[in-house]
Amino acid sequence: MKKKLDSSLEVQVAQLLRARGFQLVTAESCTGGLLANRITDVPGSSDYFLGGYVSYAYKAKVAALGVSWDTLHKYGPVSRETVLEMARGARTAL
Repeated sequence: MKKKLDSSLEVQVAQLLRARGFQLVTAESCTGGLLANRITDVPGSSDYFLGGYVSYAYKAKVAALGVSWDTLHKYGPVSRETVLEMARGARTAL
């Protein structure tokens, strides 16, 4: 069952994205897809949400998002460097 969304963060994000004509993609790891779930709770979210990736394992980060093994081994999966590569990969893919 969907929760009430009147002035939730999800609705506020939707309003901002629509007002600015922006589109959104996600690249998640530790959240396990929670961000994409919350975004798609808003009716009509396909207007601005193109899709996302949940890449939890190193192999998935490399294969789906193009994160380099060197980055993962040097900085770890929860690092600024890895996050930036994940974001670039998601943006390129979608």
